[in-house]
Amino acid sequence: MSSEIWAIVSAAAWAADSILVRKGTAFSNPSTAALISFFVSVAILVPYILFQYPVDKIFQPANLFFVLSGIIQPAMVRVMFYIGIVRLGVSRAGPIRGTSPLFSVAIAFFLFHDRPGLIVYLGGLLTITGTWLVSYKRAGEAKWRPVDLLFPLGAAMLASVSQNIRKAGLNATDEPIIAATISTATSLFCLLGSLLFSGKARSIQVDRQSLPFYGSAAIFALIGQVCTFIALNGGQISVVAPLVNTTPLFVIALSALFLRGEEKINRFVVIGVVLLVAGIGFISAR
Repeated sequence: MSSEIWAIVSAAAWAADSILVRKGTAFSNPSTAALISFFVSVAILVPYILFQYPVDKIFQPANLFFVLSGIIQPAMVRVMFYIGIVRLGVSRAGPIRGTSPLFSVAIAFFLFHDRPGLIVYLGGLLTITGTWLVSYKRAGEAKWRPVDLLFPLGAAMLASVSQNIRKAGLNATDEPIIAATISTATSLFCLLGSLLFSGKARSIQVDRQSLPFYGSAAIFALIGQVCTFIALNGGQISVVAPLVNTTPLFVIALSALFLRGEEKINRFVVIGVVLLVAGIGFISAR
């Protein structure tokens, strides 16, 4: 398959992961969702690469890129996003999480003095407008605080940094499955370490009600992770990143189907998501 198809499959898989986590958090919490997700990925991927790849490929120095990436994403990014889902709802957190390209442009503007063309500024305006529409408080929904928006926004910002680190590593190794494995294993160790050192290990709540949702979400997260790395390995990040960030379109569609009683989807949300995706497209067209 082409990199574009892998990226779109990844976007759909991440959307399914988001919906299932949203359902599961009615019985548990985001840390448990992230831990199960990382554990399932590592349990499947580590044996696979040990049998399929020589040791020198698994332990080559360039794979340190994926260790660094794994500290950021999925470790911090996925936990922050899952917290955003709990506090804001998936139909709000999902689209905001998809604003990563806007942060990529902002980082390039302030740190590297990159001055893009007019179309990028138009994309930024559309993205900001779309984010505002998606974030607008909706009648009949549960209360939330504006500060809660920092969780999906923070996840988007960190993801924009992580994707570039991943691409740098893949340019050197050309092994997306190993890359996905190392990143996820690093994230698992980071999460376990943070839970142990913070004394919050007891917050992990695995029960019969949440496990079917979290377990299913973990499979979709695994698919999304692997497809993202395959897409990044085979294509340009300027093409792959916006396609992966079409996740909000799938999130809104799945929310309307499976979260009718829990999420309020109105015309402002739909318009906001369309503007977000259009803005991401303009930004990436630079």
